[in-house]
Amino acid sequence: LKPKDGWEVKKLGDVLKVRHGKSQKEVAADNGAYPILASGGVIGRAQAFLYNKPSVLIGRKGTIDEPQYMDTPFWSVDTLFYTEIYYGYNAKFIFYMFNLIDWYSYNEASGVPSLNAKTIELIEKQFPAYEIQTHIAQILSDMDTEIEALEKKLDKYKMLKQGMMQNLLTGKIRLV
Repeated sequence: LKPKDGWEVKKLGDVLKVRHGKSQKEVAADNGAYPILASGGVIGRAQAFLYNKPSVLIGRKGTIDEPQYMDTPFWSVDTLFYTEIYYGYNAKFIFYMFNLIDWYSYNEASGVPSLNAKTIELIEKQFPAYEIQTHIAQILSDMDTEIEALEKKLDKYKMLKQGMMQNLLTGKIRLV
């Protein structure tokens, strides 16, 4: 995400609107179709969605340094901001950009870490043309997919090793 010629400096408020989540009490349902998101991730299911377009989410209170990305309908609780991305900007690109921001430098509380919507919207970043945003987001997304596949493979080999250790160290399998 190193800026190149032709990238424009913009305030985040020029490319997105930070929105507040809402209490999930009225929409929570065990068999709900939509995830309920908090700053730590999914905390339940909802029978209605609060937003249904690609969005970057960031903690308002508590975990403020772990952006989330959603491209399916969701409900966001009041401790998690979500964003409405303006036309001409790629939500996934903005998600990756959010991952590079030192959110604790924008912390506005002495106790529980907290962010303010207006503060977020005043942060300045450089943006390329939409096509370049999309291309960068696709490359990084493909890398995430590959990392996920490798992590699954690693987990499989760890389980295989654990089983082999169990059999070899208890004598169930003998090496002769």
